[in-house]
Amino acid sequence: MTEFICRLGTPSGEIVTRIVEASGAAEARSRLEGEGFRVFAVSNAGEGLSAMMSLGGNKKGKVKQSDFLLFNQQLSALLRAGIPVLQAIGLLKTRAGSANLRAVLTDVEEKIKNGVPLSEAFEAQGMFPRIYTASLLAGEKSGALDDVLSRFVTYLRRSVAVSRKLRGALAYPAFLLLAAVIMVAFLTLYIVPRMSDLFKSLAANRSLPTVTLAVLWVSNAIVNNILWLGPLLIIVGLAIFVWLRTESGKLVLHKALLKIPIAGQLIRNMATAQMTRSMSTLLSGGITVPDSWDISSQSINNLELRRRSQNVLPMIREGRSFTDALEMANWVPPLGLDMIGIGEKSGSLREMLDEVAEFYDAEAEVRLEQFTTLLEPMILLVMAAVVVTILLAIYLPIIQMISAGPTSGRR
Repeated sequence: MTEFICRLGTPSGEIVTRIVEASGAAEARSRLEGEGFRVFAVSNAGEGLSAMMSLGGNKKGKVKQSDFLLFNQQLSALLRAGIPVLQAIGLLKTRAGSANLRAVLTDVEEKIKNGVPLSEAFEAQGMFPRIYTASLLAGEKSGALDDVLSRFVTYLRRSVAVSRKLRGALAYPAFLLLAAVIMVAFLTLYIVPRMSDLFKSLAANRSLPTVTLAVLWVSNAIVNNILWLGPLLIIVGLAIFVWLRTESGKLVLHKALLKIPIAGQLIRNMATAQMTRSMSTLLSGGITVPDSWDISSQSINNLELRRRSQNVLPMIREGRSFTDALEMANWVPPLGLDMIGIGEKSGSLREMLDEVAEFYDAEAEVRLEQFTTLLEPMILLVMAAVVVTILLAIYLPIIQMISAGPTSGRR
């Protein structure tokens, strides 16, 4: 018997996750449907929950986040205008600029025509985040699909804006780092070897400066071994890249990132904003707190923070308050915990989660600015130090020869 992780809709409208033992996925699905559940996804337990929330990788191809955002903006507007779901999907399918999105909407349209609900039709694509399909299901149950979609669009727009700010802020430091590597490689592999004959003639009359000897040794070592050193570096780089794509590699990297002074706090702030915004979006659609946390915790990108959050859901189901359970995860900032606690006690948890998301979005922007402000001069200083060292190694022997005068070679 094999264990399967099953994402279900209960007769009362709740979304739950159950682990079922069966000989195959089809048997697990039929058994659960016989018990009255609506089965959204069945995944082998060995593959983990990540298999149930993939953002891409199916046979239809990946839908870009910008195309997905535009589609949901248009769908929300059409539904608010009173256009039926099936007609809205048909209109957007013909006007979609992305071939991948058109393929997805064609399949969704066919499923709706066959009586499949909108949420289940999108869930069957296997490429959309669970927060989206859960929001659609909540909108269908509450009869306010347009409102839920509008709120999800706001959530997605903010997430896209944060991602763009992060990429934009790190673009210049990345350019500086690349320029530094190219400049150092050019000086070390091209300029210094061509000066070596001059250095040898100078060494015949006097000893070369220590910095020149060190730079010559490094340059010669690289040039003489480039035929095996180059492929070795490529192989090692590819191995590290492949390893970092595994769960264990990502976990090690994410743990290390959390220990970087400013970057670690930035990651925590961004994760807090993402998690609270996800929960607020789901709670507004009528999803319960345990199920909202179950879905939104998987939107946390840092695997170490997600690992720390694994015990929150069992504690909530045991009757512990959400704030106490969240405090046990030991990564949410103290002020965020205090705000969530106030919201939980006053019965305004959803509104307070929105406030927490707004606060930590602003806090993350400040931290990001601090990080890039510190990173840029550090890269420049390191680059300047290396370049000055190489230039000193080149020019010091020449300066010494000039200072010694024309009689230096007669000693």
